[in-house]
Amino acid sequence: MTRDYVTIVSGLPRSGTSMMMRMLDDGGIEAMTDKIRAADEDNPKGYYEFEPVKQTKKDPSWLTEAPGKAVKLVYLLLYDLPAGYRYRVLFMRRTLAEVLDSQDVMLKRRGKQQSDMSHEQLVKSFEAQLDKMQSWLAEQDNFEVLYVDYNEMVADPASQVRAIDQFLDGGLDTDAMLGVVDPALYRRRQP
Repeated sequence: MTRDYVTIVSGLPRSGTSMMMRMLDDGGIEAMTDKIRAADEDNPKGYYEFEPVKQTKKDPSWLTEAPGKAVKLVYLLLYDLPAGYRYRVLFMRRTLAEVLDSQDVMLKRRGKQQSDMSHEQLVKSFEAQLDKMQSWLAEQDNFEVLYVDYNEMVADPASQVRAIDQFLDGGLDTDAMLGVVDPALYRRRQP
């Protein structure tokens, strides 16, 4: 199947974007990845990152190869995407307390300093940024967005995978996609 749009996986760091990239890759949409960032204890199945996306504002040339493929962008980089392409965005959502706990563990493991802001302040900041992003995306004629809840993906992957397959025009290997969801990797659960 030919998809003439760029499939974007986006969201906050630690919201399930790597899992979604692997699902798409296994499901039949080639992942744009440079494999520079190796799998580790925080992401044992790999990160699926592509360094050129970080320079999109200055050099969007990577997009000429992107239609029909999937690429991961941290949510703030969506603003840098040029208007000359059509995008289907799978925007990952996850309980913010879990995102922050997961980020804290990863930063601590790497010996990096955590934010000076409290979790409560960070939640408010992220909520404001995500609200602004959602409003902006709704105004873009060349973007279509499906919001995918990580917590629901782990709890009921079949319904989520059906919605993703439909959003991306069908034809994905949904069984392979379901095989990617690993509840054992859901390690920062909040009650």
